[in-house]
Amino acid sequence: MKAVIQIIIEQINSFYLILRLSSFELKSENNNNYLGILWEVINPMIQIGIYWFVFGTIRGSHRMVDGVPFVQWLLAGIVVWFFVYQGILHGSKSVYTRIRMIAKMSFPMSAIPSFVIISKFYQHLILVGIIVIIFQFMGQFVSIHYIMLPYFMFATIALIFSFSLITSTLSTIIRDVQMVVQSLLRVLIYMTPILWTMEGVKGWVRDILVLNPLWYIVDGYRASLLGTSWYPVTHWHYTIYFWAVILVFMLIGSVVHVKFRDRFVDFL
Repeated sequence: MKAVIQIIIEQINSFYLILRLSSFELKSENNNNYLGILWEVINPMIQIGIYWFVFGTIRGSHRMVDGVPFVQWLLAGIVVWFFVYQGILHGSKSVYTRIRMIAKMSFPMSAIPSFVIISKFYQHLILVGIIVIIFQFMGQFVSIHYIMLPYFMFATIALIFSFSLITSTLSTIIRDVQMVVQSLLRVLIYMTPILWTMEGVKGWVRDILVLNPLWYIVDGYRASLLGTSWYPVTHWHYTIYFWAVILVFMLIGSVVHVKFRDRFVDFL
């Protein structure tokens, strides 16, 4: 627990620097593109269009899921997936790709995944805004349930950071870990009810699938954007489970990170 407290304090003390570095990260990634930062939105919107066409139009756009059209259900869930995917993918390789530059600065190593994740969060905010605008034209208007969005955004950042704290440390020591993470992410989208519904999935299969903490996040975004329920309250047992998982990830990640970070340069 001492390591967890140390990591949290480092994030708080470096908060302003994390915001500055995340802004620089976002600009530098798109510096050579004519459309610049717009590509951070164009790419996911193209993918959303493909999923919309395949799973919405071809497979039946008039289907209803939990009382809302399937297309809206799909958009409300997939908008968070792009943030999770980019955040974990880039957060996991954030340390070993930047260690030479950061090693020369007075900067806590634990903040490296943070500013990389926050740089992806900016893209997520823009994408959520676009989805909200689309919903207004689809008759799914802004509701009081939107006040849950900041909570689920924070929960998503907590999940990505706690997991990336583990993987960024391990991938610095063993590069193969990054390949494992990429493979895991390819599977994760199909292990989470983002493109498919849970209709007909029961018994032990469902019990195993709900152990995935991303399930909580996706369902929470849908409850917020579609106004279906006060999810953290109505599913309070799942809320407790989710934050227990985050605590476990933080404990493992903090201990491993603190133990090896003074030797990161040796593994390059």
